[in-house]
Amino acid sequence: MPDFFHIVLFEQSNKTGNKVSAAVFVLLSCLINQTNPMREESIVTKLGIFITKSKRVIAVMSIIQLVVLAVIGTGGVNRLSLSRWEVPGSESYEAGRLLERQFDAGSPNLVLLVTAKSGSVDDPAVREAGLSLTAELTAEPAVKRADSYWLRGGSPTLRSEDGRQALILATLNGTVTEARTALGELSPRYMRDDGLVRVEVGGQDEIFRQAAELARQDFVRAEMIILPGVLLLLFLVYRRFRATALTIGAGLYAMVGTLAGLAGLISFTEVSTFALNLALVMGLGLGIDYSLFMITRFREELAAGRSVQEAVVRTVNTAGRTVLFSGVTVAAACAVLFVFPFPFLQSFAYTGVLVVLFGLIGSVIILPAWFALLGERLARKRKVPAAAAESRPGRWNRYAKQVMKRPALYGAAASVALLLLASPVLHLRFGLPDHRVLPPDVSSRVVEVQKNANFIAEETDAIQVVAPAAGNSADPVMLDAIGDYAARLSRIDGIVQVDSLAGSYADGTLVIEPNASHERFAGSFGGTYLTVIPSGEAISERASEIVREVRAAVAPFEVLVGGYPADLTDFRDALLERVPLALALIFLVTFVLLFLMTGSLLIPFKATVLNMLSLTIMFGALVWVFQDGNLAGLLGFTPAGSIEPSIPILMFCIAYGLSMDYEVFILSRIKEEYDRSGNLEEAVAGGLQKSGSLVTTAAGILAFTFAAYAFGDIVFLKMLGVGMTLAILVDATLIRAVLVPAFMKLAGRANWWLPKPLRAVYNRFGISESGEGTVVQQPLVH
Repeated sequence: MPDFFHIVLFEQSNKTGNKVSAAVFVLLSCLINQTNPMREESIVTKLGIFITKSKRVIAVMSIIQLVVLAVIGTGGVNRLSLSRWEVPGSESYEAGRLLERQFDAGSPNLVLLVTAKSGSVDDPAVREAGLSLTAELTAEPAVKRADSYWLRGGSPTLRSEDGRQALILATLNGTVTEARTALGELSPRYMRDDGLVRVEVGGQDEIFRQAAELARQDFVRAEMIILPGVLLLLFLVYRRFRATALTIGAGLYAMVGTLAGLAGLISFTEVSTFALNLALVMGLGLGIDYSLFMITRFREELAAGRSVQEAVVRTVNTAGRTVLFSGVTVAAACAVLFVFPFPFLQSFAYTGVLVVLFGLIGSVIILPAWFALLGERLARKRKVPAAAAESRPGRWNRYAKQVMKRPALYGAAASVALLLLASPVLHLRFGLPDHRVLPPDVSSRVVEVQKNANFIAEETDAIQVVAPAAGNSADPVMLDAIGDYAARLSRIDGIVQVDSLAGSYADGTLVIEPNASHERFAGSFGGTYLTVIPSGEAISERASEIVREVRAAVAPFEVLVGGYPADLTDFRDALLERVPLALALIFLVTFVLLFLMTGSLLIPFKATVLNMLSLTIMFGALVWVFQDGNLAGLLGFTPAGSIEPSIPILMFCIAYGLSMDYEVFILSRIKEEYDRSGNLEEAVAGGLQKSGSLVTTAAGILAFTFAAYAFGDIVFLKMLGVGMTLAILVDATLIRAVLVPAFMKLAGRANWWLPKPLRAVYNRFGISESGEGTVVQQPLVH
């Protein structure tokens, strides 16, 4: 009944004349309802026939769509949001909201580092200049509050140890995007050198504003390398300009379609600006991957002597079916990022799903229409008769058979090599991001370096302890309680000073009597808050430990602990807490999908194990390079001694999806050969012969697109470039070329073993590139 329902709707859509809508509808039907392809004319077959009949309309509409999507997508780029490391609903998040609502305060996100050109910051002329600068900053519409060393009565945490530098701190109005937009205008205006003082701009929001700006520049540079390089590589593969142009066009369609989709989503949810980079690199990469498989299959069908129309229908029904299946697998892997409650990571989930959707439309609907139009002009220049090609075993065929002669030896050797590459992951250490994500000469990083070197404390990274119901702050008893609590917090190892309504404390002692600057800690409607200031060394080495100690300290009233270190701590904890769920979901979804393709329980399990091995190598590389600092000079970054966890999790989901992508294409060909012959060795060798060079080529091009980011300015993008490049290359070579044939040979008859109840499920819902959905029951030949 569902099949009949979809076919009726398809016919009605066709009658309306809206050819592209009808084609997209059928594509979505194939994704949602995988019907038994044993029927003479399945949904996918009907799609192929429809495309050949509507080829001119679809081709023209595809050009119009490309232009329209590019306009929409470009218009949405400037509406992308910037993100802070916050977890909605967490203690630090609620503390920040209370601090803003009840005290009109917040963690300072703009820092002016004032350096006296001669003398000290306490000289009258420098003091006057500092107070004037503070007043000027306070008057800015974007600034909520500004404070400084000179307004606080000479607080030692805002003065360098040599007395030549002092800090002005400001909190900006609005959302993070609004604040960082304002910073883009304020930062250049307040960078000054007037002969008396030199002023430099820093702060956490300035660090990540500049990181976002450099990331955009990295993208432009990377694309200037990627597009010409990919164009050349594709031409070397196809030896046909038309095939090259179609492939690039499909990649561009996936890119601009994703950007247009994100532009639409911005009206309903927050989308991070870093999603732009992922949209462009994944859109181009997947578009090229899928196009390679479709064009190669179309050429095979033409070489087999089929007419252009027959070749198009067969390509859609075989390679198109596998591309659909692969796309669902990649989209499912990316969608797992929705389990993390952070707009930053959820933006990447939206991006991954949109990239796959537009990649599928481009490769399974638009490309076949152009196949039908161009026909033989896409064929290989030098045709090899199909019978001759099949009678002469190719390089991949011979290689696979060589591996299967000694599967244990080859499998063990490859496994040992991979485990050695992965071994650095054993000392993986997750940490928090800081200014070292930027190049050494960027202004906000220069300010942070000077602060860490010259100041005893890190006031901009202060921990904010909010007590919204502390009672009457004018009550002497309450003031004593606040003072005792502040003294207790100041004794925590790594804490330099605690500022409160009762004065400033260090090492349990009152060091600054209450003055006008301390009145900021009294709320308009009661309550109070305290600022716990750590040393720069302590906060960089053990920020999470200090936050937990502050939270564990006995308080005389109910408190919430926030501030930048607490934000990062809660972000990391919430992230790692969801990792087991994300892993379980991604394994379950991909296992089920591979079962539907192969009709096996062992093959999906083997694929999961091999994918995990491939990804462990990626994490090992991240540890060896970015945590331990190897190749830091070559790649141009400063190692932090730890890895910020959100980027590896993002890379895991993307790399897992792409690994399954190649697994699907290889297994689909192996399954096609096995369904035809029932001979395991011939099926593996034949499947690798038909897919090995193609997968290697696709992986090489995709790795090239990621590798361009390895030499960018931002450490996060370097990690993405290095990690993804290595994961893709290792997966397409050692994993797919050695371990897949070795493991399949060792498993023998068990490869396609399936209990009877599951066999019925597969016979109903399973798919394969050959169009055969039934489990073959022929005995395996060893």
